[in-house]
Amino acid sequence: MSDRLERIAAALERMSPPPTETPDFAAADAFVWQVDPERLVPVPRVNRVDMSLLLGIDRARDTLLENTRQFARGLPANNALLWGARGMGKSSLVKAVHAAVVEEGQALKIVEMHREDLTSVGRLLNLLRQSGSRFVLFCDDLSFSHDDQHYKSLKAVLDGGIEGRPENVVFYATSNRRHLMPRDMIENERATAISPSEATEEKVSLSDRFGLWLGFHPCDQDEYLAMIRGYCDAYGIEITHEALRAEAIEWQATRGARSGRVAWQFFTDLAGRRGVCL
Repeated sequence: MSDRLERIAAALERMSPPPTETPDFAAADAFVWQVDPERLVPVPRVNRVDMSLLLGIDRARDTLLENTRQFARGLPANNALLWGARGMGKSSLVKAVHAAVVEEGQALKIVEMHREDLTSVGRLLNLLRQSGSRFVLFCDDLSFSHDDQHYKSLKAVLDGGIEGRPENVVFYATSNRRHLMPRDMIENERATAISPSEATEEKVSLSDRFGLWLGFHPCDQDEYLAMIRGYCDAYGIEITHEALRAEAIEWQATRGARSGRVAWQFFTDLAGRRGVCL
């Protein structure tokens, strides 16, 4: 009988979990949303790169920074989708912009949410709505496959639901895809649907909920080398231009690509060989 009662109690808790405890938002400027159980976990030290080291993305940097400043001051601001080439600083820019606004004296929090937890976004927003703080809700690498219905949980929350997005929350997401879904998925919908235009609209309407679309494109060789030189100057590593150029080009050739991420990976190797702690 005791075992049966314990199983019944466990089943009831799964059906109706206890309410999420209100977190101490004064504990940190950054949090990660976790489920099972649902809670906001403070992050005392954020893994970020200083904004001065993010090169080749000046327009996206200035636009996102101004949008975030407006939001932190209580002014109207747009949700932002940072899309484009991998490794070009999309997620790094979001974290760097948040740090810059906080350093300016604005009280702004950032909350990271994983894509697979989007079904709980409504409950998270209700929790944030009750706070007097202002939040950047950040989802990295946001994309959906053909059988993924998570995007429907996000559409009404961003724009169109009866409650709408809380006034104290703005949503920033990064993706390698402009419309968050594979091109062949959209084309298949157009080819097989009874009403092709309506089927396509259903799939791309999520990205339309973002007022800002900031594109990131592959860097050229000069920008790639400038990124590495910026890291060397910031961390005090002395290397001649000729040596840096030769080693960096060889490194990117072995990777088959140039990007901000590849530049940082080369610099990490260089710093390790020079005995410099980052």
